[in-house]
Amino acid sequence: MAAHAGLTVERITRAAAELADRVGIEKVTVSALARQFGVKDASFYSHVKNLQEIRIRVALLASDELNQALAAAIAGRSGGEALTAFADAYRDYALAHPGRYAATQLPLDPAEFTDTAVFARSVELTYAVMRHYRLAEPDLTDAARLLRSTFHGFIGIESAGGFNHPRAAADSWRRITTGLHHLLANWPPAP
Repeated sequence: MAAHAGLTVERITRAAAELADRVGIEKVTVSALARQFGVKDASFYSHVKNLQEIRIRVALLASDELNQALAAAIAGRSGGEALTAFADAYRDYALAHPGRYAATQLPLDPAEFTDTAVFARSVELTYAVMRHYRLAEPDLTDAARLLRSTFHGFIGIESAGGFNHPRAAADSWRRITTGLHHLLANWPPAP
């Protein structure tokens, strides 16, 4: 039956990513995917081990897509311009692909997958933006965590409709990215 449905790991991963964007990563199930392909659940298990593998594959796909968007956004830029382009690309991806973005935030055990290059690329891109600010460890890690938590928190609240105020969320986003640039440029020295 799998041959008739044209099942491959890649098609399953793409279908799971699209389903995640429609219903949320937590609602992606083998049964829901099987229905999309018009096959029985068992047909999937000759291609993937379990639901966790599907979620890992969606997380890797989404991380790679996000990395590509970030790399394109920051190419040829530095300082506040690079930070703003990075932030905008991050937010745009998360809002356009909510299920995939949520998959990138799943706690994954590195022992469950072998492709860590995509996650290393994410760190490289973040640090590329941070180079302008000349931060050394542990400040570099602390500042990168500030960016990630600020972006993730804002996007989470915005996605949930939590900014119920007449001021446009995009206007606040612009001010926040400007504020982050000034903070990074004037990062307090470690004690």
